[in-house]
Amino acid sequence: MSRQTDNFQSYVDSPEKQQQLYQRTLWIVVMSQIFGGAGLAAGITVGALIAKDMLGTDGFAGLPIAILTLGSAGAALTVGRLSQRFGRRIGLASGFFAGGLGAIGVIFAVVNNNVFLFFAALLIYGAGTSTNLQARYAGTDLANVKQRGKAISIAMVSTTLGAVAGPNLVGVMGDFALSIGVPTLAGPFILAAFAFIVAGFVLLLLLRPDPLIVAKFIAEAQDENKGTSTEIYEGTASSNRSGIALGATVMVITQVVMVAIMTMTPVHMRDHGHSLNAVGMVISIHVAAMYLPSLITGVLVDRFGRLAMTIAAGVTLMSAGIVAAFASGGSLFVMIMSLALLGLGWNFGLISGTALIVDSTNLANRAKTQGTLDVLVALAGASGAGLSGMVVAQTSYATLSLAGGFLSILLIPVVIQSIKHAK
Repeated sequence: MSRQTDNFQSYVDSPEKQQQLYQRTLWIVVMSQIFGGAGLAAGITVGALIAKDMLGTDGFAGLPIAILTLGSAGAALTVGRLSQRFGRRIGLASGFFAGGLGAIGVIFAVVNNNVFLFFAALLIYGAGTSTNLQARYAGTDLANVKQRGKAISIAMVSTTLGAVAGPNLVGVMGDFALSIGVPTLAGPFILAAFAFIVAGFVLLLLLRPDPLIVAKFIAEAQDENKGTSTEIYEGTASSNRSGIALGATVMVITQVVMVAIMTMTPVHMRDHGHSLNAVGMVISIHVAAMYLPSLITGVLVDRFGRLAMTIAAGVTLMSAGIVAAFASGGSLFVMIMSLALLGLGWNFGLISGTALIVDSTNLANRAKTQGTLDVLVALAGASGAGLSGMVVAQTSYATLSLAGGFLSILLIPVVIQSIKHAK
């Protein structure tokens, strides 16, 4: 224990060493996110299609996304608490391992056409999707105030490599699944199981020393010696409840709109005769738009502010809803445009909301608070997914898209109210 303490003390004494660990942590997060991204794409690409085949109706096609998102809510709370107590390494690795186990369960459910096992496995699979999202926080533990937007962005953009490849491998993994006697739609979950488990091992084996534990030690040392100071903890001495509430609101609205429209897009496209490969391409472009712009978004969030980018998120999501609503189901190009805008708006909202959360919490409660707020985000997504199928069954995909677009505009008055409150 003394040796570990001495090792941590070296980070207190050396800001240069802190930055080296910050950079190393980002690279490890990048590696894990590449695999994690490939794992999260399976559920959103074919989950609704599997449910439609099993249940024989579009009305419950949104249920798989709702269930895996509900599972991600429980996992977010657990991973957040594990991370607060034992560090990011244990918390994040545990979440990815659980996600891999859930993906294996989905494969068995599809093979046996067991809808109850399918839903139960999706609940566990949701842990992987939640952990993939929570990993964005790991890069911020040792980041100073001016690095946080960029740190979040690097973690998210690395997800793109796996997340874009995943949906584009739907056809390939389907053929592979058939070759081993497994139904085509289970193929993406074979990839997900492998990807989540590898992501877990990357973090478990390489994320040493743990950035959150080191950051806590530095903060405690600074409390004891007020003469020592670094930029990492500037402005984080106490929690800012209004900032936390604003960040949570931004992420919740963004998640509801994105998940609701995204969930029903594969079903909408299949109903209009598009192939599984075309569906995979649209979803991959959507996921690319969710993560690929992150590096630029992070710079914009740090430079122009969290509130300006929140307004940009609302406008972009509204545009996505309008384009999707007036798109012909047979137009692949228009579907690509609407889903790309949907992903971009989500990217703006999530990064600006996450930065607000990091700015408004301190190290004593940061991981726990982040996990709790991600529960709200996940539950919002689950609600959006669950209701989306019912809305489309009773009305239309266009109605769902317009409703999402109008809901997005609420971000603007939220920001205006926040500015008035700050004055």
